[in-house]
Amino acid sequence: MSELVPGGNLPLPGGSVTVRVPGPFDVSALITDDGGKVRGDADFVFYNQPSAPGARLHGDTLTVDPPRLRHGATRITVVVSPADPGTPLGRLPAPTLHVTAPGGRTIARFAPPRPRQETVLLLAEIYRRGDSWKLRALGQGYADGLAGIARDFGVDVVEDATPSPVPSAPAPPVAGAPPMPAVRPTATMQTLSAVTAPPVASPDPDGFLGLVNSARTNAGSPPVVLDARLATAARAHAAAMAAAGRLGVEGRDGVSVYQRITATGYTYLTVGEHLVSGPRTPAEFVAYCLRTEQPRHTLHEPAFTHAAVAYVRGGRSGDMYWTALWARPLAPGDLSRTAAEVVDLTNRERARAGLRALAVDPALGNAAQAYSTDMAARAFYSHTSPEGTQPWDRAAAAGSRMRAIGENIACGQRSPAEVVEGWMNSPGHRANILKRDFTHIGIGFAGGGPAGMYWTQLFGA
Repeated sequence: MSELVPGGNLPLPGGSVTVRVPGPFDVSALITDDGGKVRGDADFVFYNQPSAPGARLHGDTLTVDPPRLRHGATRITVVVSPADPGTPLGRLPAPTLHVTAPGGRTIARFAPPRPRQETVLLLAEIYRRGDSWKLRALGQGYADGLAGIARDFGVDVVEDATPSPVPSAPAPPVAGAPPMPAVRPTATMQTLSAVTAPPVASPDPDGFLGLVNSARTNAGSPPVVLDARLATAARAHAAAMAAAGRLGVEGRDGVSVYQRITATGYTYLTVGEHLVSGPRTPAEFVAYCLRTEQPRHTLHEPAFTHAAVAYVRGGRSGDMYWTALWARPLAPGDLSRTAAEVVDLTNRERARAGLRALAVDPALGNAAQAYSTDMAARAFYSHTSPEGTQPWDRAAAAGSRMRAIGENIACGQRSPAEVVEGWMNSPGHRANILKRDFTHIGIGFAGGGPAGMYWTQLFGA
């Protein structure tokens, strides 16, 4: 049996598999194609619509038979939420996924980092790779519940936020949506239906997008689009800065701008921000950003695909506090591609020193990814975890049999090149990279937390 960590995956045997999440949870599934969007109501499997071609839900167990999925389906995302929608997942036992092969043999288990304020958790996905199917552990939470799911999967959420007694007759569903149950004591009534409109579009009443994309075009960078999740995070952070009367990555409430982004359900590959006070209009704000090198570099950065801006007037000073956010979402394959780039850059440094290249080790990679995810989720930064585990403990727990273990960590860097350069400029980290005895390596990275990005480089011999 495999113990999976976030980002870990394993091939699935042929035939149907079952995934089970015991406890006070509702299990559901979203069936999508390569575009990551549902086609219609039939692609959403939940307690009141428990079956779709190739997928069937019975209680806490979802059975998936990949060859029988609808035409074009390439991914099934397993979602878990509290049976009582008013309860945050952090107040419940940690959800654990059990995966069973045909014949009842357990082949994998996944226990994600314990959720806190999240109300919905993307636990895992079953996806097609070539002619075979694989399972990937996710553990991505949404603090805004089904609204976050809506933005990412093309599902429209209509909510009545006022709990009510059990009705004597079923509430009428939204047209075209699967009928919801008439009885869910103290639960929020929620109705879902597929939509074709862009799920993350954000209004632009001030013309910010036109100003930004004009500047990016002049610099040879591709345009960005506005994203409603980033806009939500930008508004919250601008308001926090205005309330405190000062600029800062972290507000007086102790929450960083990056934590505000991930709390909306936006998981990013790379991120940037402008935190500014003074300009009175978007035109003045963009002009300000273009005047100096670092803000101009962020605005022009070709890697960014999404953006948002918000501004709030401060109480006593009357100054305008601005937050502009720039990001590129984490897409399937980005974890492995980014890790491979860090490995390549690391091996280039070893080659310059006349050392042999390090081989990628899956167990070290799983341990490194889990640790980066844990540091971002629990907002700590140390070689020693809050439970007291050390790098060699985490490597062994992931299944590594290496005799010697070394670890480099870093936070805040926005790219593989930046993080490897930082490690090479630090004597202790450089010594690990250039240690002759090391033969294997694993890489992890995750966005969020106070620093925005957390990197782990785990070496073994």
